[in-house]
Amino acid sequence: MKLASIKNGTRDGQLVVVSRDLTLAISATDIAPTLQAALDNWQALAPKLQHLYDQLNTGSVDRAVKFDQAECESPLPRAYQWADGSAYVNHVELVRKARGAEIPESFWTDPLMYQGGSDDFIGPKDDIQLPSDKWGVDFEAEVAVITDDVPMGIAKQHAADHIKLLMLVNDVSLRGLIPGELAKGFGFFQSKPASAFSPVAITPDELGAHWQNAKVTLPLLSSYNYQPFGKPQAGEDMTFSFAELIAHAAKSRNLGAGAIIGSGTVSNKQGTEYGTSIAEGGVGYSCIAEVRMIETIRDGQPSTSFMQFGDHIKIDMHDEDGNSIFGSIEQNVVKAGLPHEG
Repeated sequence: MKLASIKNGTRDGQLVVVSRDLTLAISATDIAPTLQAALDNWQALAPKLQHLYDQLNTGSVDRAVKFDQAECESPLPRAYQWADGSAYVNHVELVRKARGAEIPESFWTDPLMYQGGSDDFIGPKDDIQLPSDKWGVDFEAEVAVITDDVPMGIAKQHAADHIKLLMLVNDVSLRGLIPGELAKGFGFFQSKPASAFSPVAITPDELGAHWQNAKVTLPLLSSYNYQPFGKPQAGEDMTFSFAELIAHAAKSRNLGAGAIIGSGTVSNKQGTEYGTSIAEGGVGYSCIAEVRMIETIRDGQPSTSFMQFGDHIKIDMHDEDGNSIFGSIEQNVVKAGLPHEG
């Protein structure tokens, strides 16, 4: 099934069930007022939501309204947990090579993961508001899962059972701030502003055969300033599955219902040492940083700029017939008005 949160003036939005073709929606507030409330009691409420979804798709309900993606919050406008992994080691390897460093062998067996800010996600069509565009603004196209309650120490062979929903992500990064923060040895904070998620969260069965071994086996599409930028296969070169990422996150703590686990930037080797842009016949990239890394490796310095005010990013994923599965993330980078500016 497909679920969304519609803006209604509250912090957490209103839960709706969305038709498979993303054209219709119906309120689910008689089942659960919000998506978090549904996740808190998923075992009991999911069958009721599924029944409403089936009715919506067969046209047997009369309360349906047109679904407008622009009215959506991120499916969870705020969450108890947002932990973003780096499942595509190719991406990490490129970062290291650009500065002349090799990756430790442990990176192939032990996932990287950071805990992001989860109290202020922005909607899939909302602007990326920042005080400055001189901080190396970058998009990162990713896939994420939402779990139910995950017990501490869960084995990876059981972790996939706790995946209830999937989404797309734009994990915005401020590349110019990252080096200074990492040099402190305490991780990201200011360099990771609010992320945005796709209009719709889906249950894994919606992907059919394209959900295999806790991986999504479809291309993740990015368009930057209305030009194709990336279409890497999300299931390819994914060193760690979502089951492995969940087990890693739960090694020493329980994960509460509604925890979001991200894949990290989707990245393919493409059969070459560094990958190839779409213009060169390859599958492209899911962030600007990778392009700059390759330019540095090839040319000695980067030539592609990071995002500036007015730039536009679109992230989407299509089924085999070219239909959007999750709805699209579409955002502009704009200057934020700060409180002291009146």
